[in-house]
Amino acid sequence: MKILLAEDDDDMRRFLAKALQNAGYEVVSFDNGLSAYNRLREEPFELLLTDIVMPEMDGIELARRATELDPDIKVMFITGFAAVALNPDTQAPKDAKVLSKPFHLKDLVNEVEKLLAA
Repeated sequence: MKILLAEDDDDMRRFLAKALQNAGYEVVSFDNGLSAYNRLREEPFELLLTDIVMPEMDGIELARRATELDPDIKVMFITGFAAVALNPDTQAPKDAKVLSKPFHLKDLVNEVEKLLAA
C-alpha cells in the first residue's frame, strides 16, 4: 500500500512518514501540494494524506485534482482547522476523512488502516 503524504511542516512530515513506514506502508512525502500532485501524475497511490494549509497548492485543491486523476484514491486530511475541511463549499472529495491535529500517531495509523480497508 502506497501513501502520498503532503505536509509543509518538516518535523510533522518526518514524524508521520516514520509512523506509517513502521506500520508497513510505503510512504512518499512532499512539503507542498504542487510537488505531490506532480508525483501523483506519474504513479498511482492508494491514499493521499494531506495537510490543508500549504504553499503552492493547498490540500483541498490537491485532493480535488487527485480524485480527478484517480477516482479510487482515498483521501485523508490532517489539519488544525477541521472546520475548513468540513465546509461544503470547499469542493473537497465528499468521502474524505479529516483527522484534526493534535492527534496520537496510533490514531493516525488506525484511521489510515480503516480508510484503506473500506
